[in-house]
Amino acid sequence: MDIQVVNHPLAASRLTIMRDRRSDNAAFRAALADLGAMLIYEAARGLEVEEFDTQTPVATARGTRLATPPIIVPIIRAGLGMIDPALSMIPDAQVGFIGLARDEKTHEPVPYMEALPDDLSGRPVFLVDPMLATGGSLIHAIDLLVGRGADDITCICMVSAQPGVDKLEAHGGPVRLVTATVDPSLNEDAYIVPGLGDAGDRLYGPRNIEL
Repeated sequence: MDIQVVNHPLAASRLTIMRDRRSDNAAFRAALADLGAMLIYEAARGLEVEEFDTQTPVATARGTRLATPPIIVPIIRAGLGMIDPALSMIPDAQVGFIGLARDEKTHEPVPYMEALPDDLSGRPVFLVDPMLATGGSLIHAIDLLVGRGADDITCICMVSAQPGVDKLEAHGGPVRLVTATVDPSLNEDAYIVPGLGDAGDRLYGPRNIEL
């Protein structure tokens, strides 16, 4: 599996704001939006392009556009925060959704929603989720996408834990990972250490719904 850790001072500064326990919801959201756009930018480097003639005010120039814009698939709920930065970089992308909650006792993903095209073959898919912890949610989502024919999946995560990266790599498939950092471990509650806490809660506030 191809793993790209985006090593850039601006990415590191936004990640620091997200890690800081003093950052409120607004500061966290703003930093996530900036970092999300940076990671999407890096993930898009390998997308195929096509050239065409475009008219400038003074002459004809060769223009470039994406041959096949990716479909952006956030894992709800925290992944919702990455939709706007993704579309700011790729405004002609389509968006699908996968809803997964985490069972706090087993730490396993609990699916509750799916909205995806029937056929994803030949289409690049950007699977976005701020956190890669155990890898369970991403692997569940990847299996859903592969079941619909996806053969080019890029997982874009802001913070990844080494155990989750290892699990994702062992799972195999047409997958690569773009992340801002790989943290060393998980605690007994399967939170990334040092991590940044619960990304969904820090984006939107604590959950009040029991699944």
